Amino acid sequence: MKIAIAQMNFTIGHFEKNKRLIIEAISDSRQRGADLVVFSELSVCGYPPHDLLESDSFAELCSKSVAEIATHCNDIAAIVGAPVRNQKAFGKRLYNAAFFLQHGQIQAIYRKGLLPTYDVFDEYRYFEPETDFQVVPFKNKRIALTICEDIWNLGEPALYAVNPMYELTKQNPDFVVNISASPFAWNHLADRFKTFSETARKYQLPLFVSNQVGGHTDLLFDGSSGAFNPKGGLVGSLGAFTEGIEIFDLESVMRNTVSPVVPAMADWQKCKTIYQALVFGIKEYFGKLGFKKAILGLSGGLDSALVLTLAVEALGAENCMAILLPGPYSSEHSISDSLQLVHDQKVNYDIISISQTYGSIIDSLNVNFAGYHADVAEENIQARIRAVVLMALANKLGYVLLNTSNKSEAAVGYGTLYGDMCGGLSVIGDIYKTEAYSLARYINREKEIIPASILHKEPSAELKPNQRDTDSLPPYEILDKILFRFIELNMPAADIIASGFDADTVHRVIRMVNLSEFKRYQAPPVLRVSKKAFGSGRKMPLVARYPE
Repeated sequence: MKIAIAQMNFTIGHFEKNKRLIIEAISDSRQRGADLVVFSELSVCGYPPHDLLESDSFAELCSKSVAEIATHCNDIAAIVGAPVRNQKAFGKRLYNAAFFLQHGQIQAIYRKGLLPTYDVFDEYRYFEPETDFQVVPFKNKRIALTICEDIWNLGEPALYAVNPMYELTKQNPDFVVNISASPFAWNHLADRFKTFSETARKYQLPLFVSNQVGGHTDLLFDGSSGAFNPKGGLVGSLGAFTEGIEIFDLESVMRNTVSPVVPAMADWQKCKTIYQALVFGIKEYFGKLGFKKAILGLSGGLDSALVLTLAVEALGAENCMAILLPGPYSSEHSISDSLQLVHDQKVNYDIISISQTYGSIIDSLNVNFAGYHADVAEENIQARIRAVVLMALANKLGYVLLNTSNKSEAAVGYGTLYGDMCGGLSVIGDIYKTEAYSLARYINREKEIIPASILHKEPSAELKPNQRDTDSLPPYEILDKILFRFIELNMPAADIIASGFDADTVHRVIRMVNLSEFKRYQAPPVLRVSKKAFGSGRKMPLVARYPE
């Protein structure tokens, strides 16, 4: 038996496109001699559809699409993902389902049993969990058909009371198929590989995984689908962030003796993976929304230089516009560094000084500000003037404004609402400042793309004379380590302090993180490249008094 794994880039709600991709892949797989072609979770409608699932017409279009796709499965079988209505008198309206299509019709429906409700997942909001699991017969074989989370219940203690694989293995399956929509995170790839490998090894069965590829606003899906032998060894895989079809011979996979090796990730590999993900995320966001051109403010600092470089790679220099917005405290080297960057990358740019506008606003507020010392209010005015100019150009010229704030700044509120926090997409909002430096060095690994002077200068917002980020924040080498422990590892202050950090610094950082939640609530969507990005995967109350 030959099994084709189809790794496709589906668009949420674009039924005609998704049907076309599936039908073309079925035809291609048939011509290449496949007996069965496997698509990813909710492939018919795209994942995650969120509250579109609450629409009766959306569910109906899913059903019609599945029926139409089935007509193309006369001499080949296919497994596609789509919601299916719950016919019981109780429970949620829908199941998350896998349809086994053969002989021009639906032969079997497998309903997902384990519904994740952690991090970015909220499936129990929409779906009823299944408790009855049956293998699917095909060509004298038995398929243990599963959907994503159904094979992730391997931990000790187990996360779920039900284990679909336990029930399916009682029926003596010959191999496992898992249709998946597992989102990308650089520090999740090893976990995913380990889960797939251990599933195959534990049940001594070949495992075939089709994972979704594509970008859906903040969520990125890398694909990386593949086949595992009964020892848990990876027999073959499809690439990351790319579409494709790979055909595996079942008997060859069963006989394969490659041992499982969980891939290690060196620092340069981490940077390469994040770089690919961010470029892919920009392409997907613009492509699926029908946008072509990006604009951003270029400050002469690392973050905006990094975002411009990523945007140029994703969209082409001809579709990127950089605006230099020097103010009363901008340094000459910030302007010269920015000019070197745009000249080297052949990006269109303009220089628009905000000094006169800033002076006019300060003059108009003299009476209101009388008796007060200059502080963050004056600084924020500069950031907000820049945002007004950038948004005006974006509106007039048809650009999308890219936000250039990093994760360290977003965490501690080192950004101005309606100022430098503006934008349609936060490109590096899930990258800590120290990671941004590493990523820039990776970009410069063969030749200088981001000027070395930008990498070597001390970070500064340049909103007052001789300002440095360290005036308000701990050094990023310390700050990022504290933030990682607090945000990613969910460590309490006492444990962070016990691991070697100054108590006052830890408490101050945590307080800044907690007080800045209202800012992040109004921030643009962040391309998620870690396990714990700001956005849908980290839900915190805006009004709370919990100190940690």
